[in-house]
Parts: sequence; structure tokens; C-alpha cells
Amino acid sequence: MEAAGAEFKHLAIIKFKEGVVVDDIIKGMEKLVSQIPLIKSLEWGQDLEGHEMLTQGFTHAFTLTFNSKEDYGAYESHPNHLEYAAGFSASIEKCVVLNFPTTPLKQTPAAAT
Repeated sequence: MEAAGAEFKHLAIIKFKEGVVVDDIIKGMEKLVSQIPLIKSLEWGQDLEGHEMLTQGFTHAFTLTFNSKEDYGAYESHPNHLEYAAGFSASIEKCVVLNFPTTPLKQTPAAAT
């Protein structure tokens, strides 16, 4: 059940194929985010301290945030996403993808102005 006002996340945990230039992937994602206003934010990171037994070879995580599940649905069928996804998918050895509404447990206080 999606809480009213909940953001919607698209999380991809990736192991890239050998020889993939991850910087090119990131540049492509930055371009995609600038082209699709439905994307509220993009965060990504590379694992630095995980043990192979726990990471199972996955090295990168990407999270896209949307205002709603409907915005995510529109993003999925957006022509720019479809074009980018074809190349991105070809660079992946294996991945795990989760799509979910957020459930905040602790809110950070608003920054003082």
C-alpha cells in the first residue's frame, strides 16, 4: 500500500561486464535525468568495502526518485529512457532491480534559513 505523498524509488544494483567504462554510463545517466523532468533525483554509488561473499560481485547502485508511481510509469515508457536503457542493458553482467514507494521512518529537520 502506497502512503499518501510517498516518493517512488527505482533501485538498480549492478555488476557491469568486464571493460565497461562506468564514467560513460554515469554521463549518460546525467544526460537522461536532464532530459526527463519526471525524475526528481538520481543518486549512485560504488561499493568500496563490501566483502565478495556479501556483494556477490555487484559493484554499483543507482537510485532514481519520482514523486509518484505514476511518474515512474511514464518514465518507463519515455522515448529517451527506452533509448538509454538499450545501451545500459548491454553493459550489464547481472542486476537486481526494486521499485517501491518510500516509507519514511525518520525525517531530518529542515535546514535553518
